[in-house]
Amino acid sequence: MIAIICHDAGGAEILSSYVKREKIECFYVLDGPAKNIFSRKLGNIETTTLEVALQKCSKIICGTSWQSDLEWTALKKAKKAHIPAYSFIDHWCNYNDRFIRHGEEVLPDEIWVGDKTAYDIAQECFNNSLIRLKENPYFLDLYSEVSEIEKKENFSTIQKGVNILFVCEPLSEHAEKSYGDPKHWGYDEFDALEYFFKNLHVIGTPINRIILRPHPSESPCKYNQIIKKLDPTPMLGGEKSLLEEIASSDIIVGCASMAMIVGLIAKRRVISAIPPQGLSTKLPHSEIEYITNSETE
Repeated sequence: MIAIICHDAGGAEILSSYVKREKIECFYVLDGPAKNIFSRKLGNIETTTLEVALQKCSKIICGTSWQSDLEWTALKKAKKAHIPAYSFIDHWCNYNDRFIRHGEEVLPDEIWVGDKTAYDIAQECFNNSLIRLKENPYFLDLYSEVSEIEKKENFSTIQKGVNILFVCEPLSEHAEKSYGDPKHWGYDEFDALEYFFKNLHVIGTPINRIILRPHPSESPCKYNQIIKKLDPTPMLGGEKSLLEEIASSDIIVGCASMAMIVGLIAKRRVISAIPPQGLSTKLPHSEIEYITNSETE
């Protein structure tokens, strides 16, 4: 059997959709946000430890994480035990960092990616690795799920202006863990929020509401203090699913979040809030608008 090993939300969305679509029997080694995501899609599943899974499985399929060493450790142990290992990359940034811990790089036997852009990036980063382009199972699910949500809900009620969803990311935590500097990229999540709110004029239309959605790995209380300082005051989201909040919004704003790509799939206007001093962590999707192209400050 296959062992599915995952911690972070992005990889969990892809691998849970993969398991569901392929109807495969697995050992599950899950931690962090991955637990809730797999349960939401697959129901009540039984998890096991990495050690037990490696003893019993014929191969492993991993996500990639910055929050955890789980997948990196699994790759290292699988390599030592001569167990074939595959990693599905769920994003378009920081590819090399995903496989390096404590200065040591451990690569799988194959790296899987879900679109041509990701494939090209992976080819540049991993010259000696086998890169395989697969249909992104999470995206396939999204196309049908967004359509179903919009059929069930009536979002056409009269409103004063557009609804905005700001998808947060724990940028400072990622930078601190990986580089020892919470502002390694020249900004953090709070800088991005303040920058966006200072430049709301780029929206070009009146605003009805702004929802602030914390990342699955963040505490809902994390943004309490900054919410009080922002004008207009945003609402705190996250109680509904990401798809429901995207479907009820006209504009999706973030920095380099997978949720922004979900917004594109849902045919929403998507805007990046990376400040001018932000280093190159941009998503390589031409449909995304950048405040720096419009702001006048």
